[in-house]
Amino acid sequence: MPSESYDFIIVGAGTAGCVLANHLSESPGLTVCLVEAGDRDSYPLIKVPAAVAFTVLNPKLGWGYQTVPQPYCNNRRVVLPRGRVLGGSSSTNGMVYFRGHPGDYDDWAATGDRGWSYAELLPYFLRSEHNPSFADRPYHHVGGPMAVSSIPQVNPLATAFLESIRSLGLKDCADFNGADPEGFGARQGTIRNGRRESGVSAFLRPVERRRNLKVIVNALAHRVLLEQHRAIGLQIERDGSPLTLTARREVILCGGSYGSPALLLRSGIGPVGHLKSAGIQPIHELAGVGQGLRDHPSAEIQMVTRDTTSYGVSWPKMFANALTLLRYLAFRNGPIASNLFEAHGFFKSDPVLPRPDLQIIMVPARRNEKPLALPRGHGYGVIAALVRPKSFGSIRIVSPDARDKPLIDLNLLADFDDVVRIRTGLRLARRILNGKDFERYHATELKPGSHADTDQQLDQHIRQTCAIVHHPTSSCRMGDDAGAVVDWNLKVHGIEGLRVVDASICPTLPAGNTNAIVVMIAEKAADLILGRPAPAALPLPHAH
Repeated sequence: MPSESYDFIIVGAGTAGCVLANHLSESPGLTVCLVEAGDRDSYPLIKVPAAVAFTVLNPKLGWGYQTVPQPYCNNRRVVLPRGRVLGGSSSTNGMVYFRGHPGDYDDWAATGDRGWSYAELLPYFLRSEHNPSFADRPYHHVGGPMAVSSIPQVNPLATAFLESIRSLGLKDCADFNGADPEGFGARQGTIRNGRRESGVSAFLRPVERRRNLKVIVNALAHRVLLEQHRAIGLQIERDGSPLTLTARREVILCGGSYGSPALLLRSGIGPVGHLKSAGIQPIHELAGVGQGLRDHPSAEIQMVTRDTTSYGVSWPKMFANALTLLRYLAFRNGPIASNLFEAHGFFKSDPVLPRPDLQIIMVPARRNEKPLALPRGHGYGVIAALVRPKSFGSIRIVSPDARDKPLIDLNLLADFDDVVRIRTGLRLARRILNGKDFERYHATELKPGSHADTDQQLDQHIRQTCAIVHHPTSSCRMGDDAGAVVDWNLKVHGIEGLRVVDASICPTLPAGNTNAIVVMIAEKAADLILGRPAPAALPLPHAH
């Protein structure tokens, strides 16, 4: 069998993999191989922010994952989009830039995860960021490789959303990545000059010509090769042919919260009973692999209207849409340069809570029932996403074959308190949408319908329609307890030369969008791997 040798093998060219490939290849004396199961990011709509509907669920760009039947969601299988393309989910996602609540990281540090407090992590967030929209603020940076910007011109529905919020007396938030993200306001996005800023465009493409960096696409990782509890390489299948990659220093897993635990399990690392049931010879028992998986569950109030303010396709808006397209082609601005979900906020379902537990998101378009389609007709809505759910699940595999999809069980809504808090979010969504600022649109509630007003009816709507907002974490949790998979340096417990660097290492689920968090994790991991000192902590005042 043919083989190739490198100092570092990075498995997965998503956000974290692209960041690591950039930093680990900075030294010409080190060789780096970046392995991606998908193809190159040549699909043209990847670059267009408003075309997210054509990327996030595109079967040619994703893994096609879904949950096992969820008993607390009427036994439905819930769709789980994950990018299978160079750039991973950063090439297909909604481009939201949010770092999470500062206090969440202090919780990590308080449990013993040394070096992972907010003050210690803020320099890593800043290192990657180029954000001229907030150049005068201490929580932001200009000059990093990843462009972050505010949407220059939001849809009028986003403005109505924020005006309605103010009429209810709720807090404004001018900067969700500042000291305290509680409140409502405009989002920041990873968009550069009207085009998506992905892990590829920010971190990989500028360095891809380095002689010591090799990028292999269309290569499915079957298992990590182990010798006396040390990772020595990776067995892959490239374009249908087997290939062995050997690692002189480390194998680094960047497969995400589904891919990384599945690869560890296929490699014989995990709960012994499960490994044997999947036909795998156990090599190292690690009970936490695949356990503790969680994501943000959500439900939505949807409105329908004849008014054409919302994003959508209709005969009355045909001419305006044509002008919008021409504007984007000529100047790369306007609505097509937006990620569409332009306003949101963080809200406490109970005022006594120390931090917000709900993310309330404005949707200025009628939601599609089918993927890969422009919204037909007009409407809008508000999503209530629970960012601190109590329910969590697991990921298991069925065989040693990487082509067999894993069994993903998020155990959504298993804790009834999750339902209650989403219901609180939906009632707030109705109050927002029924405010005077939306009267001009003459909309009617489509889902669940104004007749559904009792707790039981709203709970039924939540269980029937509950979706996740694509932020899976914690399936290879960091820590030093019996359920942890990696230590504070992201090294897999009990295995030399093997690390995990992606959202799966999060000790708890961060309260918000996770892409910026994964960039931070990879920035810190690069220093850990190369033995570089951590930057000085920035102990700025922030809410806990």
